[in-house]
Amino acid sequence: MVAVPGVDVFAAVSNPTRRRILDLLRARDRPAGELVAAFPGLPQPAVSRHLKVLRLAGLVRVSPHAQQRIYSLRPTRLRELDAWVSLYREFWPARLDSLAEHLDRTRARPARGRGGRT
Repeated sequence: MVAVPGVDVFAAVSNPTRRRILDLLRARDRPAGELVAAFPGLPQPAVSRHLKVLRLAGLVRVSPHAQQRIYSLRPTRLRELDAWVSLYREFWPARLDSLAEHLDRTRARPARGRGGRT
């Protein structure tokens, strides 16, 4: 893993805007302008800052193409994230089973009126 001082990969993916950028890049490489256009509520400098964080965290790469900057995913860093998360997947089935049991119990209870009493 290439470590960049001050840029944590987990901090980079903790932001919903940056996760959305990764989602967009999952489909295909995109020019910076297209990524900016995907976030009409954010000014261009804000999107550029998000792209910089992703780049410094090693999650995306940028390549110049004529007058454009083309962004693409760096699958190596994503595989490293997946490897870490996979260490905890063994706990998920038990949690999901518990949720299913809770939902089954909740559905089995009689419906209550608006005031909480029937």
